[in-house]
Amino acid sequence: MNTFLKFAPVRSQKAARRAYTLIEILIVVAVLGIAGAMVIPAFAQTGVLRVQSAVRMIVADLTQAQSDAIAYQQGRGVKFFVNQKQYKIAMARGTTLDFTLDLLDTRSFVAEDFGHSDITAVNFNGGDTLVFDEMGSPITAAGSGVAAPNGTVDISGSGQIFRITVEAYTGRCTVANVTPPGTPIP
Repeated sequence: MNTFLKFAPVRSQKAARRAYTLIEILIVVAVLGIAGAMVIPAFAQTGVLRVQSAVRMIVADLTQAQSDAIAYQQGRGVKFFVNQKQYKIAMARGTTLDFTLDLLDTRSFVAEDFGHSDITAVNFNGGDTLVFDEMGSPITAAGSGVAAPNGTVDISGSGQIFRITVEAYTGRCTVANVTPPGTPIP
């Protein structure tokens, strides 16, 4: 008796089938079409996400300046330059705030990484500079000791406007989207 024939695999019609049917191909194409329809609008939102990253960078730097003021027991100031896409952070020496001699950092968002963001409005006690005292509280001027009222910075880009509010006494930062309703997102 031949043992080779005894153990040879039996071919069936199902084992011989190796191609996809037209129905299977149509189902795959339909699923890919639905997935593509959901993904493409998400790519349009990347500009807004880049502007939000600029907002997060500002909030992080304000929090860092406040923390440094507490840690080093020395005031910090943050000066915003409207329509120049930058702000500077400096340490306060007594009643002076010199953004040349005591400069700690300069931040700019001129790159596309921030969705062409711009600082469009600033209001800290009627000016463009936020000052933290050695306890981390916002004050009206370096060395003044007078608590500043709430202050705001508006950041715009990609058809969106975000407002950063720095609260009086605590320096807590909150962010709100203040884009007028019905504004199209480019």
